[in-house]
Amino acid sequence: MVLDLESLQIYSGDRIGVVGANGAGKTTLLNILCQRLKPDTGWVKLYTNWAYIAQLEPPEQKRISPEMAAKFGVAMVWDEKMSGGEKTRFKLAASFEADCPLLFADEPTSNIDLEGIELLEKRLAEYQGAFVIVAHDRGFLDRLCNKILEVEYGKVRLYYGNYSAYRAQKAAERARAQFEYERYIDEKKRLERVITERRQKARAIKKAPSRMGNSEARLHKLAGQKARASLERAAKNVEARLNRLTVKEKPKEQARIKLDVTATKPIHSKVIIQGYNLNKSFGDQVILQEAEFQIVNGAKVALIGPNGCGKSTLLKMIMRQEVGIKIAPGAEIGYFSQEMDILDDDATILENVLAESAYDETYVRTFLARLLFKGEEVFKPVQVLSGGERVKVALAKILLKKANMLILDEPTNYLDLNALEVLEEALQSCSQTLLFVTHDRRLISAVADRIMTIEKRKIKMFAGNYREYLAQNDCGVNKELEEIKKQIFVLENRLSELIGRLSSPAKNDDPEALDQEYHAVLAELKRLKVKLGS
Repeated sequence: MVLDLESLQIYSGDRIGVVGANGAGKTTLLNILCQRLKPDTGWVKLYTNWAYIAQLEPPEQKRISPEMAAKFGVAMVWDEKMSGGEKTRFKLAASFEADCPLLFADEPTSNIDLEGIELLEKRLAEYQGAFVIVAHDRGFLDRLCNKILEVEYGKVRLYYGNYSAYRAQKAAERARAQFEYERYIDEKKRLERVITERRQKARAIKKAPSRMGNSEARLHKLAGQKARASLERAAKNVEARLNRLTVKEKPKEQARIKLDVTATKPIHSKVIIQGYNLNKSFGDQVILQEAEFQIVNGAKVALIGPNGCGKSTLLKMIMRQEVGIKIAPGAEIGYFSQEMDILDDDATILENVLAESAYDETYVRTFLARLLFKGEEVFKPVQVLSGGERVKVALAKILLKKANMLILDEPTNYLDLNALEVLEEALQSCSQTLLFVTHDRRLISAVADRIMTIEKRKIKMFAGNYREYLAQNDCGVNKELEEIKKQIFVLENRLSELIGRLSSPAKNDDPEALDQEYHAVLAELKRLKVKLGS
């Protein structure tokens, strides 16, 4: 049983957050509610138009208006070469442009930077319709939702209030269930003890002694039979009370994954990866220009910055060992990409992990069981897994290669809160050199001992943790930020003017020249926003 939902009504003012562990059935529930998937039994009726933001699929609408593109800081046309964050922003823009009274969204905060999350929160706060959103961001759910839909062990339950209210109700429910279970067990043991005592007493009633006369023996026997019968009746009455006890199940504990980052063959070079005179551009957009960097042995480096600044591009350049990049001899890199393209959708979980594993099947299955893929579940094809389950399989495949250098691009996407904490602990304790991209500030603070950024087409390294990095960057930048904000304000006004003239051009307007200026202003606006976010 994947899902068991007795009844659910969604009203126009509802802001529903869907929560649950990876693989619990949240995406399946969303697909059933918007009729992308048929339930085995029961029915769904939709009384209005709706928009859907999918987790891993491209949008149906591949072109958006200039106005919406400007608001979300993306191009007007969908492009598979976009970064993960830009793809998510495009999907959001396309969905909001549809302006439907009902919105379904599956992990809409994945891949997008802090500015993008704030923008999404603002748009959803202003949204006039109802929405149903799957998310693992506690702050996001707290600020936006007035109802929480929980998917747990196949059951779907609706709670009123935001995420914090749901957690309080859930804690109270668990405490009550634990109390009732303990009281049930105590009463059950007490009654079983009484039954045992009564029957022991009945068996202990002695027969008449052999020296006793016949008359006395008959009287003794009758008295004993009456006493035994009375004790048996008492035992049966208590047994009936025991059978009538309402059974209370022991509250289930949420299963927790265990992620081991195994020791590997050490690298003896001081510098693991070096980049010198790096240049990269896509058409007119220059990402890197004569950039350079070094990652030293044992470092845990967080590569941070806004969407579109080139983080994923740099990681791919390293993996392809493009011109200017050198990797130390003996370095075995385990690479996790946003797209999770190391996974074969048609192969099973076990087949995927075994394909490049340095371990035998027994060890691999034990490792997968610690990630909650137990028994026959390892034979599931990857294509039926949730986003969070795919992340866990990809991480297993990387870690069982015995890689001594890890490069992770947004590894926290789609993971539930328990899995996030386990990943954080594993990366803290791992001995491998680590380069990772994430917008999760808590993960950066807990793991990174160096910060890497891409600014003005250059790569900058900061030797220190995230708190120290923020403290340094807060000094002496306020004036520059204010100037950038002023420029952004001017350009946004100009962009609005251009959009208006492109929508309804005057007789003397040159649409082609206006279009060229629009793209130039949009590019400059995007560059300034990237700079502001950095």
